[in-house]
Amino acid sequence: MDQGAPPAKLRTGFTTGACATAAAVAAGGALLTGRWTDPVQIRLPRGAEASFALATFRTGEGWAEAAVIKDAGDDPDVTHGATVVARVEHGAPGSGVTFRAGPGVGIVTRPGLPIPPGEPAINPVPRR
Repeated sequence: MDQGAPPAKLRTGFTTGACATAAAVAAGGALLTGRWTDPVQIRLPRGAEASFALATFRTGEGWAEAAVIKDAGDDPDVTHGATVVARVEHGAPGSGVTFRAGPGVGIVTRPGLPIPPGEPAINPVPRR
């Protein structure tokens, strides 16, 4: 190994939460407007903008669903390449936003996380 060579720059990727946010933004936009935006752009927690290509998207009566393939960059993340899906549905008027766990999303079982027990394990920043 060449001791004088600078270390290779690692390729950055995205969190599962960022991918879920992008899928939800795309699905929510399509539900409200009837049009899909692909790629979809979101603002990351530190203010940067990021674009995500949609892997799949579909609509039905009162719902829209989009998926993004997670790119973890050079991070050895077991979820790299996972399909992250978000489905958005109209709720009862005034009901606000409700999060439900789909396949692959755990449920918080004990206190100590920023999400209360019984809720889907979706971190606060992607929930915003």
